[in-house]
Amino acid sequence: MATDQPVNMTDLSKRKPRATRVRVSRLTTLLAMAAICAFFIGCSSGADSKQQQAHAAGPRSVSVATAPVQRQDVPVYLSGLGAVTAFNTANIKSRVDGQIMKVNVQEGQNVKQGALLIEIDSRPFQVQLDQMQAQLSRDSAQLHDAQLNLERYTSLIPSGSIAQQQVDTQKALVDQLQGTVHTDQAQIDNAKLQIVYCHITAPFDGRVGLRQVDPGNIVHSSDTNPMLILTQLQPIAVIFTLPEDVLPTVSKRMKQGTLEVDAFSRDDQLTAGKLLTIDNQIDATTGTAKLKAVFSNSDNQLWPNQFVNADLLLETRKNSTVVPTAAILRGPQGTFVYAVNSDKTVQDRQVTVSLTQGDTTVITAGLEPGDMVVTDGQDKLQRGSRIEPRSTTPGGGASGGRGVSPINKDGHRQSAGSSGADAAGSGTVVSGSPGS
Repeated sequence: MATDQPVNMTDLSKRKPRATRVRVSRLTTLLAMAAICAFFIGCSSGADSKQQQAHAAGPRSVSVATAPVQRQDVPVYLSGLGAVTAFNTANIKSRVDGQIMKVNVQEGQNVKQGALLIEIDSRPFQVQLDQMQAQLSRDSAQLHDAQLNLERYTSLIPSGSIAQQQVDTQKALVDQLQGTVHTDQAQIDNAKLQIVYCHITAPFDGRVGLRQVDPGNIVHSSDTNPMLILTQLQPIAVIFTLPEDVLPTVSKRMKQGTLEVDAFSRDDQLTAGKLLTIDNQIDATTGTAKLKAVFSNSDNQLWPNQFVNADLLLETRKNSTVVPTAAILRGPQGTFVYAVNSDKTVQDRQVTVSLTQGDTTVITAGLEPGDMVVTDGQDKLQRGSRIEPRSTTPGGGASGGRGVSPINKDGHRQSAGSSGADAAGSGTVVSGSPGS
């Protein structure tokens, strides 16, 4: 039989305060979460109100790059890829067989025309010369004796003391000995020439390359390898190519005067020269023709087989209205730019492009010098948009290519640190009609 256990009143009194504390903790957590949510809602509403106020105040200004429209002389260039070639190149070889006695130049030395380069042993040829001279003396004596006898025989003909046949025979002997004397003289001249060949001189002013022989080496006239190579670097030539379509214009300008050519090496150093000639045929595979320009190269900036960009100055357009090429846009209505108004708003203007030369474009209608145009950020603009101009680099170009450098007092382009090695292939960087 089960019995009821007595209830412990002490345990009940301990449980009530514990349950109360749990409920208070939960209530505190809920209040904290509600306060956080209210804070975030208040911040969001404040931001929305600020944005609404900003939109109500007016449209935001677009940050763009601007550049002024200028009036300047614009040189028209035709650009082509070329290679530097020595104006003269000589493979110095021996014309006689013999031993090298002395090399009078050092590798890389600049020599003048006629300077002695290499000496070959000339003693064998000197011996031959002495022999030929001795033989000439002997044959000359025999000729003199024959001539005296011929004179005696001839004087006896009137008296009939000598037969005519004997006189004719003596005359033939004199002619024979004269031929022998001439042969001896030719052999003497040949021996002297061989001695001259033993002293090898520079055929022109130039720079000595790496030599292939040393004193004591035996050389032959039949050797295929040269003893050294001499190249003329001052002046030096550049051979470059241009499309066949521009050749008539270039030929016409050549008749009017000498054309200037600027060569840009890979380190962007500018060297000026003159156009020498146009090749007499066009390469049918590429549709280009070769042109040759000559440069003084006094500062040794150009070296044979160096690749360069050659810019041929075709003409200079005086007082042209120019803008950066980056400002030119094209749309359904044609070519236009965004011009900046005095109230910092923009307006699209139709323009007429006459010539594009690198980072500079010549405008013939639509703009006036002093106007401001947008060169960067046009994709965010429309008519009437408000802008905030930002500072730009001089020139305002955005294409990164070679632009039009300043023109000096002689009408020639000055070096502007342009990237001359960026062009690829042969062709012209001019759009429009260069001959117009």
